[in-house]
Amino acid sequence: MVLAFESKRMRYVALACDYDGTLAQDGVVSERTAAALRALRDSGRRLILVSGRELEDLLSVFDGIELFDAAVLENGGLLYRPAGRSTQVLTEPPSERLVELLRKRGVEPLSIGRAIIATWEPHQTAVLEAIHELGLEMQVIFNKGAVMVLPSGVNKGTGLARALDELGLSAHNVVGIGDAENDHAFLAACECAAAVANALPTVKERADIVTEGARGDGVAELIGQLLDDDLASVAPRLGRHEIVIGTRAQAQAVCMAPYGERVLVAGPSGSGKSKTVTALVERLGAAGYQFCLVDPEGDYEGFENSVRLGDASHAPTMDEIMAVLNQPRQTAIVNLLGLALEDRPAFFANLVPRLSEMRSQTARPHWLVVDEAHHMLPIERDPSALGLPRDFQGLMLVTVHIDRLAPSVLEPLTTAIAVGDDPGGTLAAVAKAVGERAPAKTPAHLGKGQVAVWRRKWEKPVKVELEPATADHRRHVRKYATGELADDECFYFRGPKGKLNLKAQNLVLFAQLAQGVDDATWEYHLRQHDYSQWFERAIKDRKLASAAARVERNKKLSPRASRERIVQTIQERYTLPA
Repeated sequence: MVLAFESKRMRYVALACDYDGTLAQDGVVSERTAAALRALRDSGRRLILVSGRELEDLLSVFDGIELFDAAVLENGGLLYRPAGRSTQVLTEPPSERLVELLRKRGVEPLSIGRAIIATWEPHQTAVLEAIHELGLEMQVIFNKGAVMVLPSGVNKGTGLARALDELGLSAHNVVGIGDAENDHAFLAACECAAAVANALPTVKERADIVTEGARGDGVAELIGQLLDDDLASVAPRLGRHEIVIGTRAQAQAVCMAPYGERVLVAGPSGSGKSKTVTALVERLGAAGYQFCLVDPEGDYEGFENSVRLGDASHAPTMDEIMAVLNQPRQTAIVNLLGLALEDRPAFFANLVPRLSEMRSQTARPHWLVVDEAHHMLPIERDPSALGLPRDFQGLMLVTVHIDRLAPSVLEPLTTAIAVGDDPGGTLAAVAKAVGERAPAKTPAHLGKGQVAVWRRKWEKPVKVELEPATADHRRHVRKYATGELADDECFYFRGPKGKLNLKAQNLVLFAQLAQGVDDATWEYHLRQHDYSQWFERAIKDRKLASAAARVERNKKLSPRASRERIVQTIQERYTLPA
């Protein structure tokens, strides 16, 4: 089954382009290439030049700089704003001592920019020797025979990041194109990386797209693809950006795409929906995707680079939310506890058009996450009336009541994640809501930390071991490493004749007692597989249990060796104090 979606909205809102060897041939940009750049601008997209050239040098050969919203020059050391003709040096100026020493040693030609020192091969050896002799923290960057010197950590990637911040754009909405060694850093930062046909082999190997045309013709070709379908045909090649949901049998990763998804997380109350969403959203944020999480009940704590707006005593304002989201590296958690229950849908109805308008300009926020979605998007209300278009991708809905959700918001669903004791019933309800037959062979039971994932293009759902959120893992570590388990969950070293009754109520005490009990007691529990069973049942750590089980099965190990291996594994996973 093929799911058809409207694709009016852009994923890529900017093109970042190298100059020499990419946009230009022998320093000159052809009229055909310039026309393609103008067409891209007319589509509403932004243009960013990323070059190793110095500003005056570039302006002397290129009269089309006004087409660009920003120019990152001197290999990341200088930011030029064509509209206002202003410049900003992004690092410290060139070392006068280094320049003096290179001149003294006859390094010619030698060009000194606002941030960069540049020459040509074969002077790289002299440059490296001079840097070493002066004890400077500098780096040498190569570009098809050019030798460029900049402070460590400055490159085209760092310069592009500064330009994007200033333009209010995310690198996840940028296509980059280049040809040479010094382009690796900025191409790696872009969501989609392209190489022109004349690019170095190493650049082509790492690119998502290699154009058929060389130099400016290749850039025009890429622009044509952007205008044609927003590079939708390239999306399957971008697997490196996928977000891991968890693992299935044989440790096979199950993922979701960071773009183009409509995800539903559903299950009964208290079944683990919030934990599942926390894990997924945390990974989206860690990968640099911006999200707006609508949290009606205050179930979500802060994430890295997130701003929590609103609490039980006051409601957030629209201006507060948009101010946070205007910063590409920030995400927003919109807590609605300060609003009366009956007022929350209206608040959400006012928020959606603002987010939709922002997306039309910046393609952000990349994800809108809506908890209690049945309350925000009820069956009585048409989501399109809220300004939530059918092609609104990057949408995650969380609900306990699938049948109360507006059918039109579920129809474009790509992925359903069921949690709780009845995954079959949950997914059957999802299938009914989207007008399909219930999926076959749904897992009958889910263990702790497991979910059932059904992608509509799959014949049957799969049971997935959810990759937990880092915050959950930290709480897990604290609880089981140094906390105090209930008496019936503790481990008791009793020995073969039950003479002992040494209680370990956490992993720290277990490790201490393990190293102190006699060999007979240790071996007694080892051969009964008591350790692995306790780790899985009480500590709820399957990886630790599996590692212990391998030791328990190895009858060649001495009591001392088996003890050391299990204790060492605990220490590695829980960083126990010495």
